[in-house]
Amino acid sequence: MRRSYLVIGSIICATAMVASVGTPAPAQENRLDDLGVLRACIALGLQSLDEEKPLRPIATQRSERFQGKVAETNRLMCRGGSSAVQQRPTPWVDWSNYFGTASKRSMLDVRDQRGITGALIDLEYQRMELIKFNLFDNKTFAQYASSPTGPVLKKWSEMRLEPTHPSFASVGGNGPQRCDGDLIRHRTLTGICNDIENPAMGASGQLFARNVEFESTFPDIGANELAKNRHGDRLGLLKPDPQLISRKLFTRDQAGARNCNQGHGASDSVDADCPYRKAPSFNVLAAFWIQFMTHDWFSHLDDSRNDQSHIMTSLGCATPEAVQLGCRPGDKMDAALIADSTAPAMFKAGESGTERPARSYKTTRNTVTAWWDASQIYGYDERSERRTKRDAADRAKFDMRPGHTGEKLGYLPVFGSACPPGATTGQCDPIQPEWAGQEATAFPDNWSIGMSFYHNLFVREHNNFVDEFRKQAALTPNADSGLRNPADPRQVITYSQVTPEELFQVARLVVSAEIAKIHTIEWTTQLLYNEPLYRAMNSNWSGLIDQDKYPVMNRIVERIRDKFRASSDPRDANVLASAVSSGPGIIATGANKKLVDEGTGKWDPKIVNGGTSHFGSPFNFPEEFPTVYRLHPLVPDLLEFRQIENDPNQIRKKVAVIDTFRGKATARMHDGGLANWALTMGRQRLGLLFLRNHPQFMQNLDLAPRLDTKIDVAALDLIRDRERGLPRFNELRRQIGLRQLTSFEDFIDKRPDVSEADKKLQRELVDSLRAIYGTHKCDVSKQITSAQRNPDGSPINDCLGNANGSEVDNIEDVDMVVGWLAETTRPHGSAISETQFHLFILNASRRLFSDRFFTSSYRPEFYTTFGLDWVNNNGPGGKRMEQGEPNGHEQEVAPLKRILLRNAPELEPELRHVINTFDPWARDRGEYYSLEWKARVDAKSDPSFKK
Repeated sequence: MRRSYLVIGSIICATAMVASVGTPAPAQENRLDDLGVLRACIALGLQSLDEEKPLRPIATQRSERFQGKVAETNRLMCRGGSSAVQQRPTPWVDWSNYFGTASKRSMLDVRDQRGITGALIDLEYQRMELIKFNLFDNKTFAQYASSPTGPVLKKWSEMRLEPTHPSFASVGGNGPQRCDGDLIRHRTLTGICNDIENPAMGASGQLFARNVEFESTFPDIGANELAKNRHGDRLGLLKPDPQLISRKLFTRDQAGARNCNQGHGASDSVDADCPYRKAPSFNVLAAFWIQFMTHDWFSHLDDSRNDQSHIMTSLGCATPEAVQLGCRPGDKMDAALIADSTAPAMFKAGESGTERPARSYKTTRNTVTAWWDASQIYGYDERSERRTKRDAADRAKFDMRPGHTGEKLGYLPVFGSACPPGATTGQCDPIQPEWAGQEATAFPDNWSIGMSFYHNLFVREHNNFVDEFRKQAALTPNADSGLRNPADPRQVITYSQVTPEELFQVARLVVSAEIAKIHTIEWTTQLLYNEPLYRAMNSNWSGLIDQDKYPVMNRIVERIRDKFRASSDPRDANVLASAVSSGPGIIATGANKKLVDEGTGKWDPKIVNGGTSHFGSPFNFPEEFPTVYRLHPLVPDLLEFRQIENDPNQIRKKVAVIDTFRGKATARMHDGGLANWALTMGRQRLGLLFLRNHPQFMQNLDLAPRLDTKIDVAALDLIRDRERGLPRFNELRRQIGLRQLTSFEDFIDKRPDVSEADKKLQRELVDSLRAIYGTHKCDVSKQITSAQRNPDGSPINDCLGNANGSEVDNIEDVDMVVGWLAETTRPHGSAISETQFHLFILNASRRLFSDRFFTSSYRPEFYTTFGLDWVNNNGPGGKRMEQGEPNGHEQEVAPLKRILLRNAPELEPELRHVINTFDPWARDRGEYYSLEWKARVDAKSDPSFKK
């Protein structure tokens, strides 16, 4: 395999270097260590010529993983100079200290891209090892771990449809199951048949997977010796007290507040302020975007539960200090839904014969589809589909009603009443009573002005696509639309022959792909605002190699990827195939192959399905992934409402977010108008994802009238993670291949440019962490993990490098969400912690790798030629380019910007200045990845920019 690793390393380097050609880089201000850098690079170059020193191999066992830390001083010096070397002792990844990975000051010159290339190589190593070590499916793990071919399995009996499923007979019943016909033409309602060989994979109702070893889940029950050694008896559902953590670690500093009223504001008065720590380069549109996304990806909610009796659980407030800080002992919430709490079966894994659990100690169920299929709009089961409103006069469209004065594209209709017991279909909406009056859509829970905005926007986009398609059909009615029916795949379907139902389903494919593209190359590149991640996320979609400029290299890399997929070494075939995908990208993988089998005259199932990669484990989201998206600090308490037609620089009123919940969102949207709400959320900065920055209204949230209580959402986040058996923060880092922390002091940012004010705050937070989680006398005889080892190869023990009997921090007990909010050492421009991002590296790629509608079925036979061009070009009329080269790139007009211009055209004067829709619209982006909060020329009067 050594030759394979050398080849893969060469490909990664080559693609990264090709991508860097022509990228301008500003001069570095301080080049005092240039000579040392030069010497290191020369030594590294000579080493690369020595065949006895190949590239670092992929780890063969989890305790040998890369951890994002470069072992060789020369490599570190060459990539980042002395500042990178100085940060080596910290537990945080090295790549964020390389040349070119931060702002202008991190750059050398135009000829030096080795820091960015090195960062991309490090990130690819991390993804390959995550794929190799972090896939734990609750149904199929025993096959994966005990069979030599487990990691390359592509079909599982556990992914069959059950006899009770309505499509059971259609896919083959009790015999071999394979999807065909109408089940594979479009995205299905419940998500079945995305993978035609595994009908149930990713469908609604499947079990959440895990990204950590099952043995590390549910640490509070002490099911194994390592968990007992790691935590002692210190953990429980209410230990430490969730409301104490919320009040002491999450509450926003309200110094300088005016008329805040715990986040409720003062009746839309402009004279109100709920201070919060603001992100410099991320806006409120981005905060609500991620809620819009998570409604599509995962839900633990049983939305018919209002008809059931409630099992309630306390949210804490059982300690005197918590009571003193204002918690509420009466806070209660529905207990988490558990799919199976029986003891898991055990099996003997690998050659060692070690007994392991075949699943997590308890399992949970994803009640929506796991695919990126816009199910929050279109539905994920029969009940949710009944909530959606199609246009009765045109079944290709959604129903839209007149709304804000002057807007022609309309708004979604609202729900009527909830269904009483015994009601028949058509008499009511299948909703919970508190959803009445909200806009009608498939997933109406946790509804606010942000959800209203995105649902209305993308339903407008759906209808817009239908109108534009019909314009094309009117111009060329007899032309080939590209669409095909698998029942007769050789029969051309002209534009005029596309039925309203077919057009509705094509529009769904297009809108889903637009949403996925926005999230991948627009939202995430602003969330992680630096050059390596800009390139990495664009490579996920379309590849590091420009397919127009380097078509030959693309074909070569695709062939190498296919060869690795067929490797005789199954455990390495997956990781190597994933690495070369960074060359041509994931989108349209395998879509250039002939779809019709000449022998049968039918679609070839190997081609329909052939571009997907599941890496031996069926796709669904892991339970750790919803926890990554506990991003409540992003949301401000008050929204600064502006008007596009009445001086956008002026704040007209401040609207409490809580006053836009549920049915209030409809009135607010119709009164303010979609364009004005876009301006409002586009201009305003969201909150930093750090401790002591949760919105106040979420700590004092009124629940539905039927429950007659308040809850502390921040405390509930902790409870949910504990109920669902998430490992604690430090063990999670070990499990996903990051270096462990050894004390609370490790949370303090050791980089030289940290301000004294920030250092003071960080030390205060460390003191609070220690006060809440405590300390204990350690015992070197207690091994606490098998996921990582000490640098000398010895097991990690309870003392974490300290002497036996030392008083050590209970760093092992820190809750996951607390830990990553405490991470102050982050890559430049990163709105999230490196721990959160590490889980993104794996799962953001898998949801593209595994979906045939983004890979081998991303082709005209499914999308139509018009639809495919629409997604590829960000709308009709071909590609449009931004002026200049933002951050050194020729850049297309971003997809969400194009969608806003199509569906809220009055925003054009404002959006002409915007490069990324999730960057605050009035901010001057300045030079290379600047985070400066500076007004663009025409926004200097905007009060947001006042000191």
